[in-house]
Amino acid sequence: MPKSVKLMSFSLLAVVAVAAVDLIALGRAAAAPQELIMTEHATTDTVTDTGASGDSAGDVLTFANEVFDAEDRNRVGSDQGMCVRTVPGKAWECFWTLSLETGQITVEGPFYDTGDSVLAITGGTGAFGNARGDMLLSPIGTEGKAFRFAYRLQ
Repeated sequence: MPKSVKLMSFSLLAVVAVAAVDLIALGRAAAAPQELIMTEHATTDTVTDTGASGDSAGDVLTFANEVFDAEDRNRVGSDQGMCVRTVPGKAWECFWTLSLETGQITVEGPFYDTGDSVLAITGGTGAFGNARGDMLLSPIGTEGKAFRFAYRLQ
Protein backbone atom coordinates (compact mmCIF):
# COMPACT_ATOMS: atom_id res chain seq x y z
CA MET A 1 0.00 0.00 0.00
CA PRO A 2 1.44 3.43 -0.89
CA LYS A 3 2.63 5.61 2.00
CA SER A 4 0.05 8.36 1.26
CA VAL A 5 -2.84 5.86 1.50
CA LYS A 6 -1.47 4.52 4.79
CA LEU A 7 -1.22 8.09 6.16
CA MET A 8 -4.73 8.90 5.00
CA SER A 9 -6.09 5.68 6.55
CA PHE A 10 -4.30 6.38 9.82
CA SER A 11 -5.60 9.98 9.88
CA LEU A 12 -9.16 8.81 9.24
CA LEU A 13 -8.85 6.20 11.99
CA ALA A 14 -7.58 8.87 14.41
CA VAL A 15 -10.52 11.17 13.62
CA VAL A 16 -13.02 8.35 14.14
CA ALA A 17 -11.39 7.40 17.46
CA VAL A 18 -11.51 11.01 18.74
CA ALA A 19 -15.15 11.35 17.68
CA ALA A 20 -16.05 8.09 19.46
CA VAL A 21 -14.36 9.25 22.68
CA ASP A 22 -16.21 12.59 22.47
CA LEU A 23 -19.57 10.82 22.01
CA ILE A 24 -18.91 8.51 24.95
CA ALA A 25 -17.93 11.46 27.16
CA LEU A 26 -20.98 13.41 26.03
CA GLY A 27 -23.22 10.46 26.90
CA ARG A 28 -21.74 10.26 30.40
CA ALA A 29 -22.03 14.01 30.91
CA ALA A 30 -25.72 14.16 29.96
CA ALA A 31 -27.85 14.19 33.09
CA ALA A 32 -30.73 11.78 33.44
CA PRO A 33 -34.14 13.39 32.90
CA GLN A 34 -35.52 14.82 36.13
CA GLU A 35 -38.92 16.12 37.20
CA LEU A 36 -39.32 18.73 39.93
CA ILE A 37 -42.90 19.10 41.21
CA MET A 38 -43.86 22.23 43.14
CA THR A 39 -46.84 24.28 44.22
CA GLU A 40 -46.95 28.02 43.71
CA HIS A 41 -49.15 30.22 45.91
CA ALA A 42 -50.23 33.11 43.69
CA THR A 43 -50.51 35.73 46.45
CA THR A 44 -48.82 38.72 44.81
CA ASP A 45 -50.22 38.57 41.26
CA THR A 46 -51.00 42.11 40.10
CA VAL A 47 -52.44 43.17 36.74
CA THR A 48 -51.60 46.61 35.39
CA ASP A 49 -54.22 47.84 32.92
CA THR A 50 -52.19 49.44 30.11
CA GLY A 51 -54.60 49.97 27.23
CA ALA A 52 -58.32 49.92 26.91
CA SER A 53 -60.10 49.76 30.24
CA GLY A 54 -60.50 46.22 31.55
CA ASP A 55 -59.01 42.99 30.23
CA SER A 56 -57.25 43.89 26.97
CA ALA A 57 -54.19 42.99 24.93
CA GLY A 58 -51.04 44.55 26.36
CA ASP A 59 -52.05 44.42 30.03
CA VAL A 60 -49.16 43.33 32.27
CA LEU A 61 -49.29 40.72 35.06
CA THR A 62 -46.40 40.83 37.55
CA PHE A 63 -45.67 38.50 40.46
CA ALA A 64 -43.15 37.39 43.08
CA ASN A 65 -44.61 34.35 44.83
CA GLU A 66 -43.55 31.65 47.28
CA VAL A 67 -43.10 28.12 45.94
CA PHE A 68 -43.66 24.97 48.03
CA ASP A 69 -42.83 21.27 47.65
CA ALA A 70 -45.15 18.84 45.84
CA GLU A 71 -47.07 18.15 49.06
CA ASP A 72 -47.54 21.92 49.56
CA ARG A 73 -45.99 21.73 53.06
CA ASN A 74 -42.49 23.19 52.92
CA ARG A 75 -41.38 26.40 51.25
CA VAL A 76 -38.61 25.51 48.77
CA GLY A 77 -38.12 28.81 46.98
CA SER A 78 -39.80 31.61 45.11
CA ASP A 79 -40.55 32.78 41.61
CA GLN A 80 -40.81 36.17 40.02
CA GLY A 81 -41.71 37.32 36.58
CA MET A 82 -44.22 38.91 34.29
CA CYS A 83 -46.78 38.17 31.62
CA VAL A 84 -48.27 40.26 28.82
CA ARG A 85 -51.90 39.73 27.88
CA THR A 86 -52.06 38.46 24.30
CA VAL A 87 -55.66 37.25 23.96
CA PRO A 88 -58.15 38.86 26.38
CA GLY A 89 -59.99 36.30 28.47
CA LYS A 90 -57.80 33.46 27.17
CA ALA A 91 -54.00 33.80 27.24
CA TRP A 92 -50.86 35.56 28.46
CA GLU A 93 -47.26 35.27 27.25
CA CYS A 94 -45.00 34.87 30.30
CA PHE A 95 -41.45 34.55 31.47
CA TRP A 96 -40.17 34.04 34.99
CA THR A 97 -37.37 32.75 37.18
CA LEU A 98 -37.79 30.02 39.79
CA SER A 99 -35.22 30.52 42.57
CA LEU A 100 -34.25 27.51 44.67
CA GLU A 101 -31.42 27.01 47.16
CA THR A 102 -29.30 25.18 44.56
CA GLY A 103 -29.93 27.48 41.58
CA GLN A 104 -32.47 29.06 39.30
CA ILE A 105 -34.60 27.85 36.37
CA THR A 106 -36.05 30.22 33.77
CA VAL A 107 -39.19 29.55 31.71
CA GLU A 108 -41.01 31.26 28.86
CA GLY A 109 -44.30 30.56 27.13
CA PRO A 110 -48.08 30.82 27.21
CA PHE A 111 -50.20 30.85 30.33
CA TYR A 112 -53.84 30.05 29.62
CA ASP A 113 -56.70 31.37 31.75
CA THR A 114 -58.20 27.87 31.97
CA GLY A 115 -56.61 24.46 31.73
CA ASP A 116 -52.98 23.43 31.58
CA SER A 117 -50.11 25.34 29.99
CA VAL A 118 -46.71 24.11 28.82
CA LEU A 119 -43.78 26.52 28.92
CA ALA A 120 -40.22 26.08 27.66
CA ILE A 121 -37.37 25.83 30.15
CA THR A 122 -34.90 28.29 28.66
CA GLY A 123 -31.96 27.98 31.06
CA GLY A 124 -30.75 28.10 34.60
CA THR A 125 -27.93 28.68 37.06
CA GLY A 126 -26.10 26.64 39.69
CA ALA A 127 -27.27 23.02 39.74
CA PHE A 128 -29.53 23.89 36.80
CA GLY A 129 -26.83 25.58 34.68
CA ASN A 130 -27.63 23.51 31.58
CA ALA A 131 -31.39 23.31 32.15
CA ARG A 132 -33.56 22.47 29.16
CA GLY A 133 -36.97 20.87 28.85
CA ASP A 134 -40.47 22.09 29.62
CA MET A 135 -42.67 22.99 32.53
CA LEU A 136 -46.28 21.83 32.84
CA LEU A 137 -48.39 24.37 34.74
CA SER A 138 -51.73 23.14 36.07
CA PRO A 139 -54.23 25.18 38.08
CA ILE A 140 -55.18 23.87 41.52
CA GLY A 141 -58.88 24.62 41.92
CA THR A 142 -60.66 27.34 39.97
CA GLU A 143 -59.80 30.47 41.96
CA GLY A 144 -56.35 31.11 40.45
CA LYS A 145 -54.69 31.11 43.89
CA ALA A 146 -52.43 28.05 43.50
CA PHE A 147 -50.71 26.23 40.66
CA ARG A 148 -48.88 22.92 40.29
CA PHE A 149 -45.56 23.25 38.45
CA ALA A 150 -43.87 20.17 36.96
CA TYR A 151 -40.41 21.17 35.71
CA ARG A 152 -39.41 18.37 33.33
CA LEU A 153 -35.65 18.74 32.88
CA GLN A 154 -33.88 16.93 30.03
